Amino acid sequence: MAIVAAPSGAEPVGTLSASGSFTGKVRHIKIASAYDTSIFYGDFVKLVAGGTVEKSAVTTTVVAGTVGIFVGCAYTDPTTKQPTFSQFWPADNAATDAVAYVADDPKLVFQMQADEAVAQTGLGNNVAAVSTAGSTDIGRSRNAIDGGSIAVTATLPLRIVEFVDGPTSEVGDAFTDVIVTWLPGSHAYDTALGV
Repeated sequence: MAIVAAPSGAEPVGTLSASGSFTGKVRHIKIASAYDTSIFYGDFVKLVAGGTVEKSAVTTTVVAGTVGIFVGCAYTDPTTKQPTFSQFWPADNAATDAVAYVADDPKLVFQMQADEAVAQTGLGNNVAAVSTAGSTDIGRSRNAIDGGSIAVTATLPLRIVEFVDGPTSEVGDAFTDVIVTWLPGSHAYDTALGV
């Protein structure tokens, strides 16, 4: 049972598209040298005008340009000159060749833990997220679903499509694990406007 708050951001688990698989649906998108915000595995990211990605604080509304979930990065360490693969982007890193690995399928489904109990009645409803600082120790996001925001509201960014039902989680747990997807119009590839 999910009785301990242990949010770890958005964990890709599948897709709603006909293929049923999100394998290979990770795109390499540049990170600007010295970008000043840490990005952790499981954080949402957005495309910006410079053609790079930045952390996206997807909380109570849609954030323009949100393109997917950060699942790691690669860069040449500016101090050691060694190729580096990491689960998180350290803020202010001066690497000039950094690329983010982004799970960018607009039909992606991902698991997130809620910050409170979510009842069966939450299924099919829209929901906000809670954006908090990630962990540099393990490179993971600490973002969660805002269990108190569940509503039919069209401006919320995510939709609950399933519950995680297993040995460690079930519907109504104190910190319910849910499966969510992008609300139509929340993903950059599903909107008419560019960045």
